[in-house]
Amino acid sequence: MGGRGEERNGRNGRIGISFKHSTPEAPEAPEAPEAPQLSIPRSPFPLFHLSFIHHQIVNKNLLVLSALPLVLSIASCAVEPPASSQTNPAEISRVAQGQPFTYDDYASVLTTYVDSQGQVDYAALQENRESLDRFNADLAALDRDTYESWTETEQIAFWVNAYNSLTLQAIIDNYPVESIKDISGVWTRLNFIVLGESMTLDHIEHGILREEFNEPRIHMGLVCASIGCPLLRAEPFVGDRLATQLDEQTVEFLEYSRNFQIDRDTGEVGISSIFKWFGEDWKTNYGVEEKFDGFKGEKRAVLNFIAQYLEEGDRQYLTDGGYKLNYLDYDWGLNAQ
Repeated sequence: MGGRGEERNGRNGRIGISFKHSTPEAPEAPEAPEAPQLSIPRSPFPLFHLSFIHHQIVNKNLLVLSALPLVLSIASCAVEPPASSQTNPAEISRVAQGQPFTYDDYASVLTTYVDSQGQVDYAALQENRESLDRFNADLAALDRDTYESWTETEQIAFWVNAYNSLTLQAIIDNYPVESIKDISGVWTRLNFIVLGESMTLDHIEHGILREEFNEPRIHMGLVCASIGCPLLRAEPFVGDRLATQLDEQTVEFLEYSRNFQIDRDTGEVGISSIFKWFGEDWKTNYGVEEKFDGFKGEKRAVLNFIAQYLEEGDRQYLTDGGYKLNYLDYDWGLNAQ
């Protein structure tokens, strides 16, 4: 659900999104400064003249040597992309070795390192990352023809799993961190290989899932390694159960007060900032022209979506409208155990 230091308009931090991502080239290291030209006055005294020459030459050499640390320091400040250790798929991928693509390795990671609260034991995963690396290598080695043969729900499940798995990799490649936002460029500059193509997490979310599919509930499945995200599910998403899984994710998400609140005493309703950042995604499937008095457009669509997952009393209160709608602060803290 991407991003999290600077203020962000959603996970990618922008309203207009460009998907041409490339790793910035490091600036050329500056050349060593030229030593000043020696200007040696003529002396009527030969011994003094030789001593002066020696003194000037020594100073020139010292000047050049003293400049070297500065030059090396400047060169070392060249811009580098954030760390990523995605292994060469051919080395460890089962798919590259001719075996069928499965979620077995990813499922093993989730059941082993994710608890019932969706929190991840990143330290242990970092020490035992073989299954995660092998699954991400399979993501890279999978051919597009196989992917294109899948149903739409299978494709959506694939991309949600890919986003979440590659996010786990981004964290353990840079762990320990307090927040995913501590990893510079994690959504826009850190590139991974999926289906043989280089892409960023932003591209997966905004250029593929939001662009190619009409399924707003992806926002209940995408996990950007933050407490404010939906819980990381302890199983992979799969095509034939995707609708049920996303519904369960939504119910669970709305049970946390950090994501949804009703205060009848003050006449206020609070909802996650996710619904502000991506509210437009709900308009096609959940937009209505009635109910939810005082709201329209994407706000009304979001409230209509949320209401379907509430108990009768809360559903009726939300449907009647007439309350103040607030967006709750998003917790960018790491979803770590």
